[in-house]
Amino acid sequence: MPTRRHLLKSTALTLALAAAGLASMPAFAADTIKVGILHSLSGTMAISETSLKNMALFTIDQINAHGGVLGKKLEPVVVDPASNWPLFAEKARQLLTRDKVAVTFGCWTSVSRKSVLPVYEELNGLLFYPVQYEGEELSPNVFYTGAAPNQQAIPAVEYLMSKEGGGAKRFVLLGTDYVYPRTTNKILRAFLKSKGVKDSDIQEEYTPFGHSDYQTIVANIKRFAAGGKTAVISTINGDSNVPFYKELGNQGLKATDVPVMAFSVGEEELKGIDTKPLLGHLAAWNYFMSVKNPVNGRWIADYKAWARKKGLPGADKVVTNDPMEATYVGINMWAQAVKKAGTTDVAAVTRAMAGMTFKAPSGFTLQMDPRNHHLHKPVMIGEVQADGQFSVVWKTRAPIKAQPWSPYIPGDAGKPDTPVKTRL
Repeated sequence: MPTRRHLLKSTALTLALAAAGLASMPAFAADTIKVGILHSLSGTMAISETSLKNMALFTIDQINAHGGVLGKKLEPVVVDPASNWPLFAEKARQLLTRDKVAVTFGCWTSVSRKSVLPVYEELNGLLFYPVQYEGEELSPNVFYTGAAPNQQAIPAVEYLMSKEGGGAKRFVLLGTDYVYPRTTNKILRAFLKSKGVKDSDIQEEYTPFGHSDYQTIVANIKRFAAGGKTAVISTINGDSNVPFYKELGNQGLKATDVPVMAFSVGEEELKGIDTKPLLGHLAAWNYFMSVKNPVNGRWIADYKAWARKKGLPGADKVVTNDPMEATYVGINMWAQAVKKAGTTDVAAVTRAMAGMTFKAPSGFTLQMDPRNHHLHKPVMIGEVQADGQFSVVWKTRAPIKAQPWSPYIPGDAGKPDTPVKTRL
């Protein structure tokens, strides 16, 4: 039991810290460092985001098992914005003002990131965003550990147009109706036109979040493909991927006829699908579970052991994927930066993040760009296999520097490669 003298000393110390303006610093005012986890655990995006929450908890447990950060354990604060974009902003404000988190790891869709961005900039919070996106953003309050378009979308389409990738001449741009697919397809349409592809050889279509009836859309793709070598670029997000891929199988649309290149489908999404009819369809990412190297082997084994220990549903069949790797890398890099800075102060951690490196499960040592808050990442293209995994058919030899501002967007040329506050 604490003595009266101890309590008086403790109170006096708290008052002294408050007078010095230090009591508001969450990393040092408590026995733990609170970190926010902001992912949809219900609704249309839960199929993709639940695994990112699990990966964040696994990574935090690993860091804590090795002594934590600055002598303190990390304390995760998990919230569920439920695939509700305005609710993301509310939950972000809660994490920063009520829970006093030092950092947040979260969001999947760009609309959720756009929703929380004003909150993090207003309150000077720090967000690590782990999913590929459309670029056209560079905030001082965000570190982007997923791919920019030049690290995924552009190389993927170049591959499809190559002899190795089938020599596609016509393209269907099919996506969920929100900012990421529309902006990515704006970039891709301009890129295709620069390569001589006519507007008449590009079909563009969008469906709402949670859309489930793809019968007419797949039939239209088959008709469009009759005009020449055709590929589908899919930016469908969330649980709509399941009925889309099932319909491809139902209508017998094989990869040898019309390959689908997906930007938001990985191992987690394929778990709910019979992949045998989908053999040879493609996905572009910066990591696949199937890559062979010692770091990836240990990471997968450790994560599976953790999942069994925690009693996760289907623990024996858990998979890893690209956004999970980006989550893992982001949390570890943040922890390294905090140790380097000696504080969780946002400005100090941001400075320490510049040039930070981490040996990733992809088999590459990734670097946080010294200026633009994006990771240098390799690019990989994988083919769907019968077991729901991907066989890597093409990859870059080294990590590629991100280009947040696309050369295919008018007005982007000459924009600074340094973050500025976003005006939304």
